[in-house]
Amino acid sequence: RADEGEVLYYGKDVADMNAEGLRELRTRVSMVFQGGALFDSMTIGQNVGYALREHTSMGDEEIDARAVESLELVGLGPSTHAGIMEQMPAALSGGMVKRVALARSIAMRPEVILYDEPTTGLDPSNCNRIARMIRKLQAELGVTSIVVTHDMTTAWYVADRVAMLYDKAFPFVDEVEAFRQIEDPVVRDFIEGKTS
Repeated sequence: RADEGEVLYYGKDVADMNAEGLRELRTRVSMVFQGGALFDSMTIGQNVGYALREHTSMGDEEIDARAVESLELVGLGPSTHAGIMEQMPAALSGGMVKRVALARSIAMRPEVILYDEPTTGLDPSNCNRIARMIRKLQAELGVTSIVVTHDMTTAWYVADRVAMLYDKAFPFVDEVEAFRQIEDPVVRDFIEGKTS
């Protein structure tokens, strides 16, 4: 439940959804957590296929094929990373963990992906790689992305629209180029990384 207000999905309050409604929601909306949130006791293949096992009637072979396809979409498939499906999360670099988390989020082919600080803790090269992947997945899968980030370089690259959270509200929402031109001091300080 939300602390305040409502969370609506296609006009339906998420707090009022029954088990079936929540199950359907989980097939349409996925999440990429800040730290990846992979299950450390599962292989990469099991992590990527987890939601498919929990929320679909797909068989093991079909789940594995979808996991491979999802890993390929983020540049980590068996064609370039032999044995990736059997590896454990502890064997991966931070950038690879983020990409596996991204593969897991797209395995269900959701309509919406929520990203919580997807580039936090990554070097500039991996930040750029993740931003390019978000854009690529938007184009190739037709998925809507909602990205929470303090990294303005990433925000400018992945966004069509930017919303700035300030004082428990979104007083500034606009298309990227228009947002960059906002003269409000709070917005300018945030964009330019200044403190008041």
